[in-house]
Amino acid sequence: MDTDWCKETLEEAIAIHGKPEIINTDQGSQFTSEAFTKLVISNDIKLSMDGKGRAIDNVFIERLWRSVKYESVYLNPPDSGIDLYKQLNNYFEYYNTERRHQGIDNQIPFKRYLIKQQKVA
Repeated sequence: MDTDWCKETLEEAIAIHGKPEIINTDQGSQFTSEAFTKLVISNDIKLSMDGKGRAIDNVFIERLWRSVKYESVYLNPPDSGIDLYKQLNNYFEYYNTERRHQGIDNQIPFKRYLIKQQKVA
């Protein structure tokens, strides 16, 4: 993922989908390069960059994918890309609607969401 690739990908995305109001990136050299930032600014797009060293974000993603691999993929290796897609779709449905999560007091995320929504309404 170098600067030219990121720039070309953004140009293609704008051509196909139109320009976004804002783009959020990390502070990688490809996104802080003059070529990329000029493209963003010349299209009147706001550029937002995550804080430097946001390692804590990566911890959550790594933990999620560790769960996916150990609880699903390694136990049932998929036969094809379509099989993997279906398996991940089923796993994330389970992950959000049935699986209890230690980080939220062993609650089920979707049930917790519904309770929060009822309190707001």
